[in-house]
Amino acid sequence: MTPAGFFTWLWDRLNVFATVFLGIFVEAVPYLLLGTLASGLVEVFLDRDQMSRWISGRPIAAAVSGAFMGMIFPVCECGVVPLTRRLFHKGLPLSAGISFLLAAPVLNPIVILSTAAAFGWGQMLFWRIGLSLLIAIVTGLIFSVEKEAGNVLRPSLTLSNEHIHANPESENSFPGKIREALLITADEFFEMGRYLVFGSVLAAALQTFISQSALLTIGSGPVLSVLVMLGLAVLLSICSTVDAFVALGFVGTFSFGSVLSFLVFGPMVDIKSVLMYLQVFKRRSVFYIVAIPFMMSLLSGLVFNYLFP
Repeated sequence: MTPAGFFTWLWDRLNVFATVFLGIFVEAVPYLLLGTLASGLVEVFLDRDQMSRWISGRPIAAAVSGAFMGMIFPVCECGVVPLTRRLFHKGLPLSAGISFLLAAPVLNPIVILSTAAAFGWGQMLFWRIGLSLLIAIVTGLIFSVEKEAGNVLRPSLTLSNEHIHANPESENSFPGKIREALLITADEFFEMGRYLVFGSVLAAALQTFISQSALLTIGSGPVLSVLVMLGLAVLLSICSTVDAFVALGFVGTFSFGSVLSFLVFGPMVDIKSVLMYLQVFKRRSVFYIVAIPFMMSLLSGLVFNYLFP
């Protein structure tokens, strides 16, 4: 390749990189903002006593209720991380928090409607919701054996949301609480946003310089197809609110099981969400948060490919 040809190729790659990066980042920012706003409101308006009344301390009940909390908060995999961290600060049981973290990006109403719009109110939607619930609850139950949350969570970070106000008594008023919630929202948005930027850069670089056609070529078998789709779920780092439309493009080329595994695993684990997990959990915990859904998604895809082709 001549120097002129190399620079032309590099320029084209950089244009692709910029396009992919902006697509991932712009797609995720509104949901990160929504998640940090929910985090600010939780900090100001929710206390530990309320949390203990709403969420049972028993592991199974906590894991199940945590998973179904995802139907209340319309947050994707970016926005759910700061919200979960804030809920942990408010005393949310570990099993409930893990279940909520994994289930919310699929169970929130926006994702359910987008999946139904892409695939209809049929098997793909049913199995996506059912398997996501199952994986989230099982993962939460596995973490419930750890009685000391400090062994799973990182040491509490000092958030830059301690502000000095001219009239502290005004913070007891509703406008004062809203102001405080917005200040917390801004702090967490910029804190978590840098990891979103870095994750988007990494995902865009992988998509730009790794040939996806090569991955698709080797993904024709019942096992390889699932592995390739799981890899693409991490590589593409698509927001869960629109990933159903991307998955729809693989129907006909990939098996039902492999597409389903993409839709289940992608919202739980991708490049940008893993970087955010590392700001909440210790590294060993993040490994299990990634590995358990991966193995269960892989097993689910294989079961559908072999037993229900």
